[in-house]
Amino acid sequence: MNSSGATGQQSERIFQDERFMRLAIALGSRHLGLTWPNPSVGAVVVDESGAAPVVVAQGMTQPGGRPHAERMALEAAGERARGAALYVTLEPCATRSSRDHGPSCTDLIVAAGIGRLVVSVEDPSPHAAGQGPERFLRAGIPMSGGCLAEDGARLHRGHITRVSKGRPAVTVKLARSTEGFASSRQGPRLMLTGEVANARVHLMRAHADAIMVGAGTVLADDPLLNVRLAGLEDRSPVRIVVDSHLRTPAGARLVAGAREVPTWIVTTIDAPVEPERALVARGVEVMRVSANESGQVNLDEALRLLGTRGITTVFCEGGPALADALANADLIDELVLITGRSARGQGDMPALGPALQDRMDALNVRAEEQIGPDLFMFWERP
Repeated sequence: MNSSGATGQQSERIFQDERFMRLAIALGSRHLGLTWPNPSVGAVVVDESGAAPVVVAQGMTQPGGRPHAERMALEAAGERARGAALYVTLEPCATRSSRDHGPSCTDLIVAAGIGRLVVSVEDPSPHAAGQGPERFLRAGIPMSGGCLAEDGARLHRGHITRVSKGRPAVTVKLARSTEGFASSRQGPRLMLTGEVANARVHLMRAHADAIMVGAGTVLADDPLLNVRLAGLEDRSPVRIVVDSHLRTPAGARLVAGAREVPTWIVTTIDAPVEPERALVARGVEVMRVSANESGQVNLDEALRLLGTRGITTVFCEGGPALADALANADLIDELVLITGRSARGQGDMPALGPALQDRMDALNVRAEEQIGPDLFMFWERP
C-alpha cells in the first residue's frame, strides 16, 4: 500500500473515532449534575466487522454515580461486544472503590473481549490513574487516548478539578445590561434577560451539582434557586448560600423548601449560633469554615469542604460581589457573561468588579452565542 492510501485510512479512522466519541460525550452530558461524586461518563460500543461501523450499544453513568457507563454499555451489547470498539469519555477505572461495587470497568472490558478501546481524557483519580493501559496491553486490547480531548476535558472538568485540586469546578454566571450594569442598589430588581435566555440558564442549573449565591442575593431577591423547566423539575441541584454572618432569614423561600431540595449554608466559625438553630430546625445544613482577613467566608476553604462532600461542579449566580471575591481568590474555572439586549430598568451596580476584570485576561474566550435577543459569552480557564 502506498503512503497516500495509508494516510487516507488513517484519516478515515480519525474521522470515525471522533464521530463516535462525539456521541459518547453527548451521552455523558445528559446526566451531568446527577452522578456526583462520580463523573458522568458516556460509552459507545461499535461493531467494526462489517462494511461500515455499527453502534450496538450505548451507556452513561447512572444517577448516583453507579453503574458506570462502561458496565451499562457492555451489558447492553452482550456477546456483540467481543471484538468491537469501545469509546469512553474518561479513562476506565482500574480498581474498585468498594467490594460492593463489583469488578472494575477495566476488568469488565477485558472480560468482554473488546477489540480496541478509544478514550478521550485520562482520569487522575487513584482508581484509574494510568493503571489500565498495561492491563489492556497484556490482554491484547489496543488503547488510544486523546480523542476529542478538549471536549472530554470540558465534560469532566468538575471531576478532574475535584481530584487534582480538592475542590469543585466553579462556573460563574453574570447578567448585565448593555450599559454594563447588573442591578440597582435601590428600587425594583432589573429584568436583564428574556425568556429564552432564562430557560438556558435553568438548563445550566440542571447540569450542575450545586448552585451557589451569597446572602446578599437571598436578602435582595428571595430566590428559589431551583430548576423550573418542564420535565426537569427533579433536576434541581443542591442550593448553597455563602453567608458569613448567618443573615439568611428563616422565612426565606429556599429555607422553606430545604427538606425537598438540599440547602446548605456556609458561614464562618464565629457566626452567631441562634440563627443556625432556627435554620437547622427547618432542614438547612449549616457548615462553618474560617474567615478571611475581611471577616468573610474563606472561599477556598469553603469549596474544599464542598469537595469533601462529593460536589464536583458549582454554578454560581451570586452577583457581582461574590463573583469578584471568587476571582480575587482565583477560583473561577468558567465564566458565563450574558448581555441583556432588552434589559428593562436603570442600573447603577457594575456587573464586573475589578478583580474579575483582571482575571478575565487570564481566561480564554470559548464561545459566543445569540440566544433570543441576548448575547452569551463563555470564558474558561486554559
